[in-house]
Amino acid sequence: MIFSCTYQKKVVLLHSQKFYIINMAQTQEETFKKIVAHCKEYGFVFPSSEIYDGLGAVYDYGQNGVELKNNIKRYWWDSMTLLHENIVGIDAAIFMHPTTWKASGHVDAFNDPLIDNRDSKKRYRADVLIEDQIAKYDEKIAKEVEKARKRFGESFDEEMFKSTNERVKEHIAKREALHERFAKAMNDNNLEELKQIILDEEIVCPISGTRNWTDVRQFNLMFSTEMGSTADGAMKIYLRPETAQGIFVNFLNVQKTGRMKIPFGIAQIGKAFRNEIVARQFIFRMREFEQMEMQFFVRPGEELKWFEHWKQFRLKWHKALGLGDEKYRFHDHDKLAHYANAATDIEFLMPFGFKEVEGIHSRTNFDLSSHAKYSGKKIEYFDPELNQSYTPYVIETSIGVDRMFLSVMCSAYEEQALEGGDTRVVLHLPAVLAPVKACIMPLVKKDGLPEKAREIMNELKFDFKVAYDEKDSIGKRYRRQDAVGTPFCITVDHDTEKDGCVTVRYRDTMTQDRVKIEDLHEIIRKATDPKELYRKIVGDSFEDTNE
Repeated sequence: MIFSCTYQKKVVLLHSQKFYIINMAQTQEETFKKIVAHCKEYGFVFPSSEIYDGLGAVYDYGQNGVELKNNIKRYWWDSMTLLHENIVGIDAAIFMHPTTWKASGHVDAFNDPLIDNRDSKKRYRADVLIEDQIAKYDEKIAKEVEKARKRFGESFDEEMFKSTNERVKEHIAKREALHERFAKAMNDNNLEELKQIILDEEIVCPISGTRNWTDVRQFNLMFSTEMGSTADGAMKIYLRPETAQGIFVNFLNVQKTGRMKIPFGIAQIGKAFRNEIVARQFIFRMREFEQMEMQFFVRPGEELKWFEHWKQFRLKWHKALGLGDEKYRFHDHDKLAHYANAATDIEFLMPFGFKEVEGIHSRTNFDLSSHAKYSGKKIEYFDPELNQSYTPYVIETSIGVDRMFLSVMCSAYEEQALEGGDTRVVLHLPAVLAPVKACIMPLVKKDGLPEKAREIMNELKFDFKVAYDEKDSIGKRYRRQDAVGTPFCITVDHDTEKDGCVTVRYRDTMTQDRVKIEDLHEIIRKATDPKELYRKIVGDSFEDTNE
């Protein structure tokens, strides 16, 4: 199963051409709508300012959402700062001197190519429209391959079929030609060519169904405001569009006060803001979002080695959660940012396709050199081993907290058919990330059972986020906890006082064990302790990052 038990068939992954298809009984759109509704119903995510009809592409995290979000951030932060003695953290201000964004290139180059449909009056990102068209060719190819696989069974030779079947060859040729043309237009920043591609491919507006397009225009994504007590003396400043620049301008502060030696990293978690015109897909693309970024400073000439290292390390971090290895892939950038000499995305299979969750970039020495130029300050590192000073190169890992949150929710959500015709909605959240680790339940609200349940809860709450529930039947209480992803339900019954045991019910299997009260702490700890995940991540690469 991929996103819901109503999906009939598993994902088909054709690795050689990176073609993907999902066969399902319900549409991706229906599944995604259910996940969005579930997030609101169970206190994960609410529309911001909802009593005033909301604010577009801005969301609030509810009582369960904030716990899950904080657990994601803790998992990332500790994997950086605890596992690596040469990575430290900072918390830079959101407001920065406006010249910062001139030096970083955001004032002049932080743009999206936008196109309007004159009939629907809707605005779209031109590059996304073309990427969706490429994905349609991928889907056509995958469908042909899957039909052939069913027809020929075990004797099916996928590579031979793709190289000999005329229809598949035609689809591949069209896809590759479009991809090459699109990549060139993006690298050349050729807006006219982007529009021409849209026209040539006969891409229609999803709303109006017409091809009545305007020209493609660039739109800067930064929010601006003013700082100062008077209109005449106010300074125009920006809400930061990324957290990375706060790290770069503090490079010397951290390096000198921490006596850091190359290679070393600086990590940060913080809010960023982008005036997304085409905000969509729930919390996937928002105007106010949160980033987890780490900038790793290395010697010039060694950046590509470290780029490969951090690609693999970050992928291990994702896969350690057990959401499904087949749901991840690397996507190398066709168009490199002006500061990069290598870039890739870690993409995750959302209900609406493979989408970027994290970016790994080799930023060269652009940022530190540019800030040195604009500030007039010397920003270099003296390497005692080489006996020389230089401007370090940088490898960046940047992950969106909100996108990570969404990928976890999409992977965890399941509508499960049970014996007897009953159903349940369950979130198979990794136990280490679950908002509530255990719920303590008295079987009935009398005979001293609530008091005993409270006693157990008070013992556990110092180490774990636990809940207490005594309302409704035990079955309904189980369902509520399944829906928020609680790994353990602990029931206190009439035998508890006699045998000192409780019934532990496991979320994923719904099996139950009778265990001693004194064993509860260790059972929960083993399942929710992130140490085992960290051991999966570090592997053979642990020593290398601390050299």
